[in-house]
Amino acid sequence: QVQLVESGGGSVQAGGSLRLSCAASGRTLGNGGVGWFRQAPGKEREFVAAIRSGDDTAYADSVKGRFTISRDNAKNTVDLQMSGLKPDDTAVYYCAVRGYWSPLSTSAYDYPYWGQGTQVTVSS
Repeated sequence: QVQLVESGGGSVQAGGSLRLSCAASGRTLGNGGVGWFRQAPGKEREFVAAIRSGDDTAYADSVKGRFTISRDNAKNTVDLQMSGLKPDDTAVYYCAVRGYWSPLSTSAYDYPYWGQGTQVTVSS
């Protein structure tokens, strides 16, 4: 059974940074696409970033240049480094994993496994 646990959320002021981490059990994260999504109150869940290998990454336009996704195969984690945070980044952030050998995807429908989410709040 695949279990994903996100950590690293919190409250910061605009311009600050946070690093989110997604830890997996029951699944090796290095063997398929891993994505970060977020959902703000009253809004649909949206794509943030995804990774399959070190060079195969994708980002939403709204976070390009501010967020960086990376994986640590030894720890079996995928991290999301967030810098230059804005109030619009406030949301619950979710980690999601695709099936083995699947490419990365920007669509939430392609991810069968999800974590419970971690809250990120950015104040102005």
